[in-house]
Amino acid sequence: MKAFLVLAVVLTAATADRGATRAPVLPFESPNNTAPQGKIDELIFSKLKHLGIPPAPVCSDAVFVRRVYLDVIGTLPTAQETKEFISDQNLKKRKILIDRLLERKEFADYWAMKWSDLLRVKSEFPINLWPNAVQSYHRWIRTCIKDNIPYDRFVREMLTANGSNFNVPQVNFYRAIQSREPTAVAQAVALTFMGVRAESWPSQRWSEMGLFFSQIEYKSTEQWKEEVVIIDPGKDSAQSGAGAPLEAVFPDGTQARLLPGQDPREVFANWLIAPKNPWFARNIVNRVWSWLLGRGIIHEPDDIRPDNPAVNPELLAYLEHELVSAHYDLKHVYRLILNSKTYQLSSIPETDNPQGDANFSHYLPRRLEAEVLIDAICQITGTSENYTSPIPEPFTFIPENQRSIELADGSINSSFLEMFGRPARDTGLESERNNRPSPAQQLHMLNSTHIRSKIEQSSKLREVMQSKKKPRDIVDELYLTILSRYPTDDELIVFRDYAQPGHEGRRPMMDLIWALFNSAEFLYRH
Repeated sequence: MKAFLVLAVVLTAATADRGATRAPVLPFESPNNTAPQGKIDELIFSKLKHLGIPPAPVCSDAVFVRRVYLDVIGTLPTAQETKEFISDQNLKKRKILIDRLLERKEFADYWAMKWSDLLRVKSEFPINLWPNAVQSYHRWIRTCIKDNIPYDRFVREMLTANGSNFNVPQVNFYRAIQSREPTAVAQAVALTFMGVRAESWPSQRWSEMGLFFSQIEYKSTEQWKEEVVIIDPGKDSAQSGAGAPLEAVFPDGTQARLLPGQDPREVFANWLIAPKNPWFARNIVNRVWSWLLGRGIIHEPDDIRPDNPAVNPELLAYLEHELVSAHYDLKHVYRLILNSKTYQLSSIPETDNPQGDANFSHYLPRRLEAEVLIDAICQITGTSENYTSPIPEPFTFIPENQRSIELADGSINSSFLEMFGRPARDTGLESERNNRPSPAQQLHMLNSTHIRSKIEQSSKLREVMQSKKKPRDIVDELYLTILSRYPTDDELIVFRDYAQPGHEGRRPMMDLIWALFNSAEFLYRH
């Protein structure tokens, strides 16, 4: 263990030394220039020039391939995929890869996980969807993402759905809210689809918006834990008088007139998804930007209010316009952002100006989500995780080799996922996911039997180490598999010195693997 710690420290120091120089920082940066190549870059670089902050260089191909795989499909590239991309001489290879990843199966898996966090997809306390409803709801969310359903339709179907929570999965949006009071429903709608938090508005405003959801009724059936969501106009008779129109006010202050027999949720949905709505398109493009670049144009991404302005209003307006013009095709927005040089900048800033982070002068490093991290470890080692459910009901069977990003139910037990910050899915807030590192996480990666057994018992890694390749080629393969790049000359020197007589055989390779697993470069997207 002591030898391993020495190797880990020296390798980290070698990388850090390279990261401290500016000419150039291989293997993390590319000699390509940062001239704008689209509207996003023009708006970002213009703001940076005004602030006197130079943008970072463009990232290297090795950094890009790892970054875009993790950001788009939540999955590491294989060593072979990395080698093929790095050696590809096609000048349009980044654009081609982006298009290919957006059509991968894992794209739907990963983004269904992200949306399940926001939509509180969870079987048990305090979100009581129950397992069969969870499976139905998650399947619908994933199918919408896979089929690239227009975003306005995706939202409208949830807001206006009626029927059984087992047979009409969209109605689970209303069932996944802890309180069924109209104001609580209004707050959940505003948080999810408008980026507005409960504390942002006065109570009267919530009450006025809540009238759009005051006719929702929940009825049990003879089937165990089935519930039907319907509209019951009679629920408002006590407030408005039998047959009288119900008065409600949209969040922008416009008064709505809801006629008897009319579903008020449809009136609200029509207002919400209108192209000129001041919250709808803005909220989702800001979220997508935050998901891909680590920080919202409005930050936090679910805290849109007048006294929390966008750092680049023109950029936000441009992305809103693009989404509406593309008929709410979210993949169009993904492509715009991913193909920009802004997204493809190195994570190593040119200056330490604190305004650089907020204005996207470089890619913001951030720790891998818990699900993505354990899936990466399992992919590299060829192992799997055992997930359990505390609920002895149907639809809780979890197949062997199930990846974490595919888990539908937030109630599934996993000590690793909990330790590494998986959200409880109780509130729908972005901040519920905790990606901050902790001493417990560091000790788990460094010294737990969980991680050690995955490495030491890995037939996949053993096959690499016992191959007839030269030691240098084996080291290359390990770096490509774990870090998605080739080792630097400095790192090769460190390892060569470490593997001198007295450290021959499989042990130095095992220590190298462990050192790479514990490096910030592996644990973070960068």
